[in-house]
Amino acid sequence: MQLKEVCMDPNSNANYSFMYCPSLPAAILFSVLFGLTTLVHVVQAIMYRKAFCWVLIMAGAWETAGLVLRVFNVVATTSLAFGLPSQLLILLAPLWVNAFLYMLMARFVHFYMPEKKIAGVSARRLSLIFVLLDITAFLMQATGGSMISGSDPSSALLGIHIYMGGIGLQEIFVLGFTGLVIRFHIVMKRLTDGGMTSASWKWPLYLTYMSLSLITIRIIYRLVEFSSGLDSPITEHEAFFYVLDALPMLSVIFAWNAVHPGRVLVGPDSDFPKKIKMSRAQKKAAREAKKQAQSPDLEFGFGKQAESATQLMPAAQPLGWSGESV
Repeated sequence: MQLKEVCMDPNSNANYSFMYCPSLPAAILFSVLFGLTTLVHVVQAIMYRKAFCWVLIMAGAWETAGLVLRVFNVVATTSLAFGLPSQLLILLAPLWVNAFLYMLMARFVHFYMPEKKIAGVSARRLSLIFVLLDITAFLMQATGGSMISGSDPSSALLGIHIYMGGIGLQEIFVLGFTGLVIRFHIVMKRLTDGGMTSASWKWPLYLTYMSLSLITIRIIYRLVEFSSGLDSPITEHEAFFYVLDALPMLSVIFAWNAVHPGRVLVGPDSDFPKKIKMSRAQKKAAREAKKQAQSPDLEFGFGKQAESATQLMPAAQPLGWSGESV
């Protein structure tokens, strides 16, 4: 297979993947750039020991894979083996960025807020709620996106509607999350002005605002693109894809290279406490200790057995990376 652009009339072949003459250099350039920023994130996640950053690495990896497949699709423009997976990866990759922002903000709340909660929601629950919402949007977009490239026009149109519903839902979640970010900003400004905390949160928070804005731009672009159904004027110009989709996502992922959360999230409260896993023997000893503590014999001085049972319990071991919380 020669790496050479193939341009043809979109109406001449039903399997032709584009409505324009695709650019091979652009596909190669963006695949390389996404690959480089993703590689740097892998190094930074290891260096700063921030396991939760794997979600941002996934975003970069999916974008990279999608663009690499796009390179081959530009060469083999009628191959569904390249076109469909490329489109799905590019359509769904930004949801990983959303998940990263949700998990990051939850850790900021845990790290900076005195009560470790925002708007009455605990940091851990905040992360869980928004990640579950993100998964809901992901499933809708994955279902719709897989139907868009089908050969049946009615099925493809249904896929567009499902995908638009999923991406619209994603934007609703983004707007709700932005409200919490603003609330966090207000509280942190008051704490900083009062000398109760440092201002290390400012640049990551500004970058969070920027990331949410670029994600919104990308969502609006996709909504406008698919609002006209299968024949949208936007799909006839490749520049829209690179300027309003690929470039915003590249900017977000690259920006978090420059302002990595590992630089400010340092110390014992920089992440959620790891869950404690007890063995069967430890659980049995704990139950026996509880029974002894509740026994009426405590009144006659026999409750020391419970204390002894507790002391004999081996220390529970914390989970490793596999116990990482959302």
